[in-house]
Amino acid sequence: MNRFATKRLLEARGLAPHKRLGQNFLVDENLPLRIVAAAGLSAQERVMEVGVGLGALTRPLAAAVHEVVGIEADSGIIRLHEEQGDLPQNVQLVHADILKVDLASFCRPGERLKIVANLPYAISTPFLFRIMAQRACLHSAVLMLQRELALRLAARPGNKDYGAPTVLLAACADVEPLFAVPPSAFHPRPKVDSLILRLRFFPEPERLEALGAFDRPLFTRIVRTTFARRRKTLANALLPLAADRAELCAWLAAADIAATARAETLSLADYVRLCRIMQA
Repeated sequence: MNRFATKRLLEARGLAPHKRLGQNFLVDENLPLRIVAAAGLSAQERVMEVGVGLGALTRPLAAAVHEVVGIEADSGIIRLHEEQGDLPQNVQLVHADILKVDLASFCRPGERLKIVANLPYAISTPFLFRIMAQRACLHSAVLMLQRELALRLAARPGNKDYGAPTVLLAACADVEPLFAVPPSAFHPRPKVDSLILRLRFFPEPERLEALGAFDRPLFTRIVRTTFARRRKTLANALLPLAADRAELCAWLAAADIAATARAETLSLADYVRLCRIMQA
């Protein structure tokens, strides 16, 4: 649906994009096809779409898979689709706040869901932490994110964009930036550029083979503590987690990490190695 048709439909239904919900409707008619291709879907699968909107992405998703579970927070949008009956029969429309949804409740036994989402930018970070916490039931996610956030999530050690979310996500998933999306692809036009990011969540056996076992709550504390003090050396940044400086320096030496290093210079493997030593 192009910009003109989108505006006309919204006006006819007495609807307007909700600033509170951060709504930006897709109006680039080629973009949904690129997103569907990026999701790597098959005809036997189910997919969860977050943010159904006017169905610009929902319809090509429905054509590609067995079933679409569409999560939409806007009651006006839900009502529009129910009254018009304009979505394919294999779309299950769910009126819910995605930040309160138990994703596992939508998974069948042995199933790992794929997610496709055009997220309101305001909830992108809490949504990412939510899917990280519920990753056991997820296979992958293709997400429309603000470009700045997407680049932070895909950053490498030593890059200014490298931060705690980068490391925490890397411990759960492969992160791959795909392609940029300009403001002109939406109505209304956002003031920032967007980027499509693909996450592939590691099954637990695969993650254990790659990284080994480690205490994830402690790992999270280490990462968040160091980046909260990212200008400090690790010998100072991690002091809140140690009995004293001597214990901290012994941990760092055992992990083969310089006491003068800073948070953004450590790789995922460095953080995991340090975590194992600290948990021993």
